[in-house]
This record gives sequence, C-alpha cells and structure tokens, in this order.
Amino acid sequence: MSLIQATDLSKSYGAQDVLSGVNLTVPRQARVALIGPNGVGKSTLLHLLAGVEQPDSGSLQLARGLEIGFLPQESSYAVKSTSGGTVWELCQNAFGDLLRSERSLRELEQAMADPRQVDEAMLRYGALQETFELAGGYTYEARIRQILGGLGFAADELEAPLGRLSGGEKTRALLARLLLEDPDLLILDEPTNHLDLGAIEWLESWLRDFPGAAVIVSHDRYFLDRVVDQVWELGPGGINHFRGDYSSYLEQRSQRLALLEARFQSQQEHIRKEQDFIQRNIAGQNTRQAQGRRKRLERMLRDEAIVLPDSTRTAQIRFAEAKRSGDIVLQTSGLAIGYSDADAALFEVPDLTLLRGECVALIGPNGAGKTTFLKTLLGELAPFQGEVTLGASLQCGYFEQAHAGLQPEKTLLEEVLEADPSLRISQARNLLGRFAFSGDEVKKQVRVLSGGERGRLALLKLVLQGANLLLLDEPTNHLDIPSQETLQAALESFNGTILLVSHDRYLIRALASQVWVVTPDEGRLEVHLGGYAEYEQSRRDARQAAIAHAVEQEQSTPRKRAPKSEKIDLDGLEANISALEAELEQISSEIELAGTDVDRVMKLGERYSALQETLDAKLKLWEQVAHQANSA
Repeated sequence: MSLIQATDLSKSYGAQDVLSGVNLTVPRQARVALIGPNGVGKSTLLHLLAGVEQPDSGSLQLARGLEIGFLPQESSYAVKSTSGGTVWELCQNAFGDLLRSERSLRELEQAMADPRQVDEAMLRYGALQETFELAGGYTYEARIRQILGGLGFAADELEAPLGRLSGGEKTRALLARLLLEDPDLLILDEPTNHLDLGAIEWLESWLRDFPGAAVIVSHDRYFLDRVVDQVWELGPGGINHFRGDYSSYLEQRSQRLALLEARFQSQQEHIRKEQDFIQRNIAGQNTRQAQGRRKRLERMLRDEAIVLPDSTRTAQIRFAEAKRSGDIVLQTSGLAIGYSDADAALFEVPDLTLLRGECVALIGPNGAGKTTFLKTLLGELAPFQGEVTLGASLQCGYFEQAHAGLQPEKTLLEEVLEADPSLRISQARNLLGRFAFSGDEVKKQVRVLSGGERGRLALLKLVLQGANLLLLDEPTNHLDIPSQETLQAALESFNGTILLVSHDRYLIRALASQVWVVTPDEGRLEVHLGGYAEYEQSRRDARQAAIAHAVEQEQSTPRKRAPKSEKIDLDGLEANISALEAELEQISSEIELAGTDVDRVMKLGERYSALQETLDAKLKLWEQVAHQANSA
C-alpha cells in the first residue's frame, strides 16, 4: 500500500489558482524529487501533503498511522518550530520515551542503595534496562552527535540557545530533529539551502540509507541525482511522472518533448490540409463534405489540440562571442589570501598559471575565503602577501554572490540602460524579456525582487559586459532549475575563461577542467587537474587509504585481556565497569570530533555498541554478585 494517494487536488489563494488537477502516489521507501519553475506551486503542494494546509478540492488519503516529518523552506516556520531550549535539547526531545526510561533507571539506581527496596528495585531495573537498551538507550546520544555533526554543528554549538541562532541555523537544527525522529515519510523543502558541501554529502549518504520515503524539493541537481529514484515535474496542468534520478529525467523529458513536437508538427500539417480543403470547397459542389470536415476540425481543436510547453518564462541566457585574450590569463607568485590587519593569512596559494579557455571550480567550506580570493584576483583587495598578474587583453566580468552591484531604488529598465547606455529602450525591454521579465515587470524596483529575480538581473548585466574572463560567485543561488539549465548551456558555449565559485556540483561537473579546493584547516589551496569526477575519485582513494591505515593500526595495537578467575571480586568488577564507562565517554568525544567523516563515525559507533554490550553484561553480573553479597 502507498503512503499517500492524491486525486485531482486543487488549491487557490483568492483569485489565483496555484494548483489544479494534481494526481500522485507516494510509494513506501520512494525517493521523489518535486521540480518545476519558481511560482508553480511546489511549496504549496508540500504543505498539502504534510497536512499544514488543506486542498480546496480533490482527495488526499494517508496510510493509517503515517508519521510525517516536514522541513519547510520558510525560516519563520522553522523559527517557530524551534523556539526555546538549546540545539541539544531540541534533538533530545526526539527521544521522549527513552528520556523517561532513563529517568526511571536513575531513580531505581537510587532505590537500590536502600536495603529495604533493593530486591524489588533490582528486579524492575533489569527488565527496564533491557527494554531501554533494545530501544537504543545507550546509543541515542551518539546518534544526536553524529547527525548534528553531519549537518555542520560544531561540538561547542550543541548547547547554544535556539533563540540566538540565525534562521538558517534553526532550519538545520530542525532538520536534525526530523532525521532523529525516523518518520515514515520525510517532506523536505530545499533541505540543502543552509548546508555547505560536506554537510550536503553527509545528508545524501543518510538519505540513501533511510528506510522511509522522502519527497524533496531542491534546486541542487547533483543532490537529486544522488538521492532520488523518481521525479515529479509540476506544471500548470498537473504533474508529469518520470522514473529514475534527475539526469534520467532530463533524457526522458527530451525524448518526450521530441515525440510531442513530432506529433505537434503532424497535427499542424493535418490542420493546414483540412483548412485548405474547407476553404476551397465550402461554397462548391463538396460543400456538405467541407462543412463536415470543419465541424470535425473545430472539435479536434477544442478537445485534442496538442500544445507545446511554454518556455517564455524561462531565462534565455546567451553570452556574446568573447574577444580573444592572451594565452596566459592569470599567474600568481608566493600568494597568500587574507586581510592586511589580520595576524595570519586565510590560506596560501601555490604558484598558479591559468590558461585561456579553462574553467576552474573553486570550492571549499563556507567562510573559508573563496570570495576574498576572487576579490584579490580582481585587485579589489590587496594580497596578504605575494602577487597576482593578470594576462593581456582581459575584460573581467564579476558576478557577486550578494548582487551588491544592483541599486535597490533603480528599476530593472534603469539598471539595464545604465549598464549599457548605447541600448534603446526597446532593446533593453527585449533583453529583459529574454531573462523572463515581461510587461510592467521592467518597471519594478530592484528592492522588491526575489532572490531568483535579482540573480537573473545580475546575470543580464554580466552578459552586457562582453567579458572574456568570468569570475562567478555562486551564480546559481536562488535560480530555479530551468534557469540553472539555461545558464549552464550558456557557460558551456562561452569561449572565454571561467573561474567559478559554487556549491552546485552539477554545474561544476559539467564545466570544470580544474578543481581548486580551499582547505582552511591546513591553510592552503589544493589544485586538482581534471574535472569534478576525477576530483571525487581522488577523494575516494584517499578515504579508502585512510581507512585501511586505521584498520591496520587497530589490528596491531595489543589489547589487555582480563585474567580468568573462578571467584568474582566485587571491587574489581566495579573498577572494570568504571573503566568501560570511561572508555565509552572517550568514544563519544571522538564521535564529536569526527564531525562529517561518516566512515570514522560509523567505525566508532560500531566500537561503542560492542563496548556497550560488554558493559551491559558486566552490570548484570554486578547485580547478581551484589544480590548474593547482600543475602549472605
């Protein structure tokens, strides 16, 4: 049986119809991507599936007892959902039953110190402890640390009051809580928005192993490729269903569109022939036959007319042919990136030579200094040390992540005319139309634009610069998937040089001929020749080598074995239990330090579970010995 069955759903807000004729089924263990242009109603549909809102018409059937975990895109909802307490307490609340059992165990431990209650308390303690252990009572704290670490929370942030966190941090905390609850269905609206690359990769791994189902809205195409097994494409007429990941969806969509266009052309040819026959014969000997054909044609046009998808609201981004630059675009010597008033550089850069026609992807964690690096190359910031030399005949175009070059009080039309004063108003309007701004939208002020609209306007101004070196800082942020696809196609055909800062691995995989990685822990920039696939393979190889080395070290470490003894020493047993508890605490600390290293965390978790089993056996033995001692 499916988890959710929806039939002919519709939803309106006032006079605006947001959803109409939506039919869908969420199978058990499905991984579904819900995609479509901004404003088509994706978030509204998620709200309906999560029960946050109700449809105006249609039916929505849920499996009995279905537990849903919902992560909204709106930070205001996340703030409301995470008010009060600390990050740790929010996640602890996912284990309400275990916390109650844990309190009961502590109370029973106190009761066992009273000779009058010890027998009854020990009997209840053993049964409750077994239930507590089977439910994960000795591992839930490690799970909390693992998931919070995976999502980018440092150990010293776990006790941070929720009220002091940013909206993005609260959204991450809410996501951690949802993952810990293990619902039957996760409904996630842009779950990667506030995650850096390491956290996104961790979330991908977690979702692949998640036993429940998931419906996900995301603009991260690479994330969808790694996670989903079907795609729902939402449009004005409902949902089109596709099997497979995002790349499979692209292939199927292309095939369906080609077939639809062939049928459309065939139908158009049939219409032309019928109209020609009707026009030639409506007043002649074959007038009755012509009248019959006209009625059939009118019925076909009303009920069976094939309509091609409307792409007019998707940005049509094209870069003009770039003027040739020198073969050497960029060189550095002894370069270190940082601020002159700081005590140390953010990172050091090996001596680089960037050649014309290359596309470099610059990646690294948030706050590592990638934007600072771009501004240093442009000369907007002085190097911390060393020098940068730009090549001959360069025209640099810079796309700023925060769109700082846009002026809030200007209209879109004014921004375009200021960027290129040679344009006539009609030409500026046509350009804005190519970037999906039509009609009176060109008179909007910049300050009222959404993030995606600001991104499209900034890209339009970049196109007007006629640059042959593009420095792009997160150009796909806030763009919907159709606009991302158009931008990717434009950059693939660009004949200049590109330096790209991005978390968009799909874009990086398509474009990059080199990958430069900022590693702030080591304070340096690493250069990987080859594309993103080669970079990922080198990471896998390094990870496997590290695991093999750790296993070798583990196997070569001598372990002390407790001597066998027929007579059990109560004091020695208690000392053994204390040592095991101390070792478990140490492993918990190591799990915290492991952060997003999934392999390390899993290995430590397995060791933690094995030691916990040993400790449980020792505790049971201690109960027996203590009972015998009290009875003697």
